[in-house]
Amino acid sequence: MDGIVRQTTVLLAQLSTTAGVRSPLAHIADQVFVELAREIEAQGVRRQVVADMFGMALRSYQKKMRRLTESASVSEQTLWQAVLNLVEQEQPTRARVVERFQFDGEREVAAVLRDLVKSGLVSVTGTGGDAVYAVTSPAVRDKVRHRQDLDSVSNMAWLLIFRGEVSAPTELAARLQVDDAVARGALDELLRSGRVRLEGGTLVSSNLVVPLGAEQGWEAAVLDHFRTVAVAIATKVRTGFGGSKVDDRVGGSTFTFTIAPEHPYEREVFELLKSTRVSAQALWDKVAAHNQEHPPDPQHSTQVSFYVGQTLDIDDEGQSGDAS
Repeated sequence: MDGIVRQTTVLLAQLSTTAGVRSPLAHIADQVFVELAREIEAQGVRRQVVADMFGMALRSYQKKMRRLTESASVSEQTLWQAVLNLVEQEQPTRARVVERFQFDGEREVAAVLRDLVKSGLVSVTGTGGDAVYAVTSPAVRDKVRHRQDLDSVSNMAWLLIFRGEVSAPTELAARLQVDDAVARGALDELLRSGRVRLEGGTLVSSNLVVPLGAEQGWEAAVLDHFRTVAVAIATKVRTGFGGSKVDDRVGGSTFTFTIAPEHPYEREVFELLKSTRVSAQALWDKVAAHNQEHPPDPQHSTQVSFYVGQTLDIDDEGQSGDAS
């Protein structure tokens, strides 16, 4: 458990600083406590025992749960928000922005500025330290933000519907924690494109695709990757490791290849991810085509989630070592 928590925090740290944007984390510890406690209780463990697992008296545990579930969410200001506020107030030069946020790091500030310009929220005139930043008009900002929100929210909504975690249109906004208008726009887009169907008031989807390299919607892909691995491990733990067989339908395997320079199987190992993706994509295309012609009944279907991942461990001299 300590090892899994450690690896999870590494992932959270990477996600929270993506592209230099500092995501608010004040609520994370409380969220972990509440959701972990709820999940343990859902496993049939009595509250007295759950409280003891957290090293708390039952009354203290109950008070903390009540306080955390009833309190309003308060988020700290991110670097991204702070830079945007400065641009709105001053129309500053790049040098001024870097000076104002000198303790956040020039690289991080530069990444935020690039992201703001790319998102259409901020425009820039000039180059270098004398470049001047200004906010775009409200109409343009709303249009850009709506388009990007729609792209990302649509993919997240698609994932939840595909996984069966959301079945009613009225549940989407609350589940995704977005405005009703954004949720409705995302759902309209999914229904219009045929990615989601409404059958008897229930939202259903037999396929889920986030294109490789997509700039919008990658959040859904990351969540789907992580969820699939976590569910596979949890299922295997619940059913027991002792009975593992080569023909198992549930489980996972990790292979670490040590590849020295000019190794005879170097190319084969490095292209393992690519070749597996190609074969899996071909199979998925055949299944998807069949499902398109013969929509499966969600109540009598089995979703088989297959995950493949590969990373390289590079040594201090820049040489590729293990691929796992």
